[in-house]
Amino acid sequence: MNAADVFTKLDVTLHPDASRTVIRPFSFGYPEAFAKDRPTRAQAVVDRLLALDDAMHQRMHRLLADAMHPRHRNLEAVLLRRFEEVRGEIDVHRARDHHEQLLIGAYFSQEYAFESAALFNPSIVTIPEDTPPRDDETRFILSLRGIGEGHISSVTFRSGVWGPGDRLEIDPASPHGVPPRVEPHDDNWVRLICADSQDVSETVIFPVLPSQRNGIEDLRLVNFTDDDGTRSVIGTYTAFDGHEARQEMMRGVDLRTVDMRALTGAMTAYKGMALFPRRIGGKFAMLGRQDSENIWLLLSDDLHHWETGAPILRPKYPWEFVQIGNCGSPIEIDEGWLVFTHGVGMVRGYCIGACLLDRDDPSRVIARTPSPLLFPSNEQRGGYVPNVTYSCGGLLRGRRVLLPYAIGDSYTAFAVAEVADILSVMEPA
Repeated sequence: MNAADVFTKLDVTLHPDASRTVIRPFSFGYPEAFAKDRPTRAQAVVDRLLALDDAMHQRMHRLLADAMHPRHRNLEAVLLRRFEEVRGEIDVHRARDHHEQLLIGAYFSQEYAFESAALFNPSIVTIPEDTPPRDDETRFILSLRGIGEGHISSVTFRSGVWGPGDRLEIDPASPHGVPPRVEPHDDNWVRLICADSQDVSETVIFPVLPSQRNGIEDLRLVNFTDDDGTRSVIGTYTAFDGHEARQEMMRGVDLRTVDMRALTGAMTAYKGMALFPRRIGGKFAMLGRQDSENIWLLLSDDLHHWETGAPILRPKYPWEFVQIGNCGSPIEIDEGWLVFTHGVGMVRGYCIGACLLDRDDPSRVIARTPSPLLFPSNEQRGGYVPNVTYSCGGLLRGRRVLLPYAIGDSYTAFAVAEVADILSVMEPA
């Protein structure tokens, strides 16, 4: 079998939808040179608003409701929360009633089309359920990187079912986007309360920490089981503030509550870290791309602190001469750890391959694919970023793999393959 024939592409794709929006905070101020000896710009806006008469306030309230209620089920709750967030920064003692507080909240909010430009770099995990699914189907959650105005990346979600066979159904996305309630704890972590979402597709996680100002990128999810049997959905992602990138972690407490925390240590100021689904020899383990060229193995006693690591896989074939990295978390199979990789070659083309690591000693690479398994085809070469095929993780059911992957940093497609076929096109490392 040729490497290019291992995966079968499914007739399912997910494309960005500019009509899906979320309400997020909006702030504004004067340029520093014009800010001295005057009230803040925020205060000026509030003063102008509160100087209007009741009739104008009522008219503005009707206009706001008519325009926004059809798209945002929880509009008033979101705007009132925003009012509470800014009330300490401005003089609002003259805000006499609920309607004026809503209007103030609206001036400090914006409607954001979080996936208007792209919907890509997917990751996938099974849904923790009280009732086990049928043997021939798997319920899953898909995370996706949405890009909107200003090239800002947020995280959005879909759910679906895989099976029987290769049947793949993505549940329809809700027309609503719902921002999480943010509970700050300290400079390194916050708790996101997503209880207002009636469906996982409504939850939108946009930048909330200074480290994320320019985006939350490439969430890599994993179903993690600790040594004591505790199971949780954990995801690592890249936080980008416009100048520096760092690794952070989301841990789903119950899929309605998510802890978002910065990782610490010398290994975390880089992109692409992905957690193994269990400890290795009593230690937490990650793969990463710390030097922007090779795949590294990292081990730690502390899930949130990563100090040391070493490269285990280096570019070898022309399609990965520029760099090689892990796509998502390793998948445990009988033969070891199956890792999907990305390689960068000519004209900055991104292709997807795979390697096999030893189950007990994942620093030992057993085999790897000399040719890519998925790559930009002639009909899939263009996009927001041309010549890119990329994934942030796959899903195993029995001996078959479902791999969601991005095309051109624009939209998401899906492919399936037998584990045996993937291994058959590898050669010894």
